[in-house]
Amino acid sequence: MTVLKVEEMHCEKCVERISKALTAVDLKFEVSLADKTVTIDGCEHCVKTAVSELDDLGFTAVAQ
Repeated sequence: MTVLKVEEMHCEKCVERISKALTAVDLKFEVSLADKTVTIDGCEHCVKTAVSELDDLGFTAVAQ
């Protein structure tokens, strides 16, 4: 599992947008608004896909 820090995540709408995008690409993940993190359960390719999807949404994801 890889934890990505997403500082720009500020509200439930952000969580909804992130969840929708990551679900659309069949990733296993958990979003925490309180911690401003997205945890990816998968391989390195899955993490790269998640980072790319987050970038497309305007979020910067940094691996912890």
